[in-house]
Amino acid sequence: MPASGAVTSRSRSGAVTPLESQVGGHPGVLASEDGELLIKPALPHEVAFYHSLSTDPDFAPLRPFVPKFYGTLRLEGQMATDAPAPDQGGPLVVVDTVASIVLENLTQRFAKPNILDVKLGTVLYDDEASADKRARMEKTARETTSFETGVRLTGFQVYDLALGKAVNVPKSYGKSIKAADLPDGIARFFPIAANASSPETIAQTSTAGDVAGHLPAQGTGLPADLLEPILESLRDDIVEIRDALAEVHMRMVGSSLLIIYEADEERAREGVRWLEEVGYEEEGEDEDEEEDEGGAKKRGGPPCIVKLIDFAHTKIVPGAGPDEGVLKGVETVLTLLDGRMKQVKAATAVKAKPTA
Repeated sequence: MPASGAVTSRSRSGAVTPLESQVGGHPGVLASEDGELLIKPALPHEVAFYHSLSTDPDFAPLRPFVPKFYGTLRLEGQMATDAPAPDQGGPLVVVDTVASIVLENLTQRFAKPNILDVKLGTVLYDDEASADKRARMEKTARETTSFETGVRLTGFQVYDLALGKAVNVPKSYGKSIKAADLPDGIARFFPIAANASSPETIAQTSTAGDVAGHLPAQGTGLPADLLEPILESLRDDIVEIRDALAEVHMRMVGSSLLIIYEADEERAREGVRWLEEVGYEEEGEDEDEEEDEGGAKKRGGPPCIVKLIDFAHTKIVPGAGPDEGVLKGVETVLTLLDGRMKQVKAATAVKAKPTA
């Protein structure tokens, strides 16, 4: 983990832009001009968490599973919400000063990132919450999937490759579904490529168990033979995260698993080859960079990544044991991935079945 210190340089006007790929959390996250860094407004408690992560031995098991932290930054201010966006020709207009944390942008190395924010935990309030807030959050947990399963699908984006753009599913979807609907939500995030005109593919999609009544949009989704190793890799990483969380005596409120995988078929296939050649044991280490014929940097690495994010309400509680509500949520995610892997394997088998 990089040394954590204050980033003393100030942002110049136009050097940061709103993060287009944000699917969860509070608005206001910015990306650096080159897209390598995220600049996230943070409460003092979250700033303290990231500083402690690199020094407090109690947090050591979590270090491999948290985005790289480069320090804190005090921007010239927050963007004015009523000003024209930079991509609409407007300047970056700021209205007040705010402390931010600087993190690696996990989506940067993906050509077309599919992104899912899974909120973890059965408890949605911390010890400092008022009685009124506790009552409201308990009601929200029981009315959504959080209390029963330890997860809520906060939001996600999936690329429609035919249209060449990401399609966002908002927070309202995750708040509206019940526990029985979670497998359908995961199927929507991990669609299988389909050609609706092919009877074989229609049968494959039916076997794969995609959202009832909805074939994937033309051009959306990866072939099943690519999706299967991606799901397996994500599952392996989440098992490691679960084991790390089980070691730490802490309470996490409002934290998430952020799951990202490549939607571009060619890039995803390169990533799967990387997994096969380099090996799963090296996944998560810094990937090698090489230059393409034009001299631009080209990165090799896995086709997917998963990290823990959002720590504004995370604290060490010595002797209290791990956060069982968060662990319950991680187990739910593993169960959902197992179900989707079974569907994808069935689809692969249908595709491989010889025709008469």
